[in-house]
Amino acid sequence: MTRAPRLVALLVSVALLAPAYAADASASRRLDVTGYALAGDTRPADVTRDGRYLRTIGVDGVVLDGPRAVTSVSREAHALRRTAQRHDRKAVLLVSNYTDALGDFDEALAYRMLSSRSNRAAVVRSLVRRARAFDGVQVDLESLAPRDTAGLVAFTRELRQALPRRASLSMAVMASSDDAGYRARGYDLRRLARSLDRVVLMAYDQHGPTWSGPGTIGSVRWVRSELRFLVSRVPRRKVDLGVAAYGYQWGGGAGTLTVPQARRLAGDRARWSRKHAEWHARLPGGRTIWWSDRRSLRAREQVARAAGVRGVAIWQVGSSGRLR
Repeated sequence: MTRAPRLVALLVSVALLAPAYAADASASRRLDVTGYALAGDTRPADVTRDGRYLRTIGVDGVVLDGPRAVTSVSREAHALRRTAQRHDRKAVLLVSNYTDALGDFDEALAYRMLSSRSNRAAVVRSLVRRARAFDGVQVDLESLAPRDTAGLVAFTRELRQALPRRASLSMAVMASSDDAGYRARGYDLRRLARSLDRVVLMAYDQHGPTWSGPGTIGSVRWVRSELRFLVSRVPRRKVDLGVAAYGYQWGGGAGTLTVPQARRLAGDRARWSRKHAEWHARLPGGRTIWWSDRRSLRAREQVARAAGVRGVAIWQVGSSGRLR
């Protein structure tokens, strides 16, 4: 899950959204919707603002604290959990390898944990304790490498065995279009799926201000292609389609934008792309912004329904304004 703050009422045309999969009666079924909440950034009111739309709240609450433990769950994270559970939503605790020292995900730290049986066992014990009040755990280890593959499979299996049976176990995976891409990211999808209740495809960050030129957060056509490959490796009933709820800016100023910030910057320069199902604008000084909002979300919901997957997962609640 990208750490920066990360979404509308009109549907894009059916012709644009028609996927390679044949649409069927499931096109009208309700999707299971997860909204991610970042402790210290998302307010409890953001969890309930959209009525019954959100069914699960993923609380981005703990990180690896060295290779043998995870950090404590903050008061802010517990406040988000309590709000979710009081309103009949599941609350899932996210664990990641993000470090403030790098300002990014730390593969070396993840490797030290994953490559050692005793380190994995210590982290599993620590994580199970921290997650006791939650309804499940989501593993969000990112920027991994091929050397992490076997350890990640083992960690997932060991964590599943240690969690209570009532608790769900899910994993967010960075998107790729083939097996080689997933192997390069440390994911053995088929083996991971055996221990997981859900696999969340992070179908965003196709472009970004530090790794590419200006472009879509995740063009709907690209999203469809990445999802098509994932469901060839993971059962559809276990898959959630990750959806962006933020924007990026190229050419000066803050690189990451909330949806309201993007709208304010764009003003009357905002243009909707039917091809990509995203907004964009060219600003004075050579700046370009792209962002994904509620209208973008509706388009990706259509993709998820047509693909027959379980639901969508939105990064992040609170950065987008209303979702419904």
